[in-house]
Amino acid sequence: QEQLVESGGGLVQPGGSLRLSCAASGFTFSSYSMSWYRQVPGKEREFVAHISTLYSTNYADSVKGRFAISRDNAENTVYLQMNSLRIEDTAMYYCNARSPLGRTLNWGQGTQVTVSS
Repeated sequence: QEQLVESGGGLVQPGGSLRLSCAASGFTFSSYSMSWYRQVPGKEREFVAHISTLYSTNYADSVKGRFAISRDNAENTVYLQMNSLRIEDTAMYYCNARSPLGRTLNWGQGTQVTVSS
């Protein structure tokens, strides 16, 4: 059974850092590109970061220079290191996987990130 389980969210002050994790199972992780998205209530889910099977990365302009995506194929896990957090980074964060043929998995439960003083 394919599964994505996000963790690592929490409450942090502006300027702080968090590292999110997404544990994958039920599919060949190393063959899938991985992405992080985020969503706030009442708005559409938005792209945050992507890492390919060859470890190339790209980011939304809003997080470029502050966030870093990485993957550990041995642990079937993708990470999102978030630094210099801003109030506007507050959202539910989700990961997803895309197969070589473009298929994406069902969304996991997400992990809540709240940036507040």
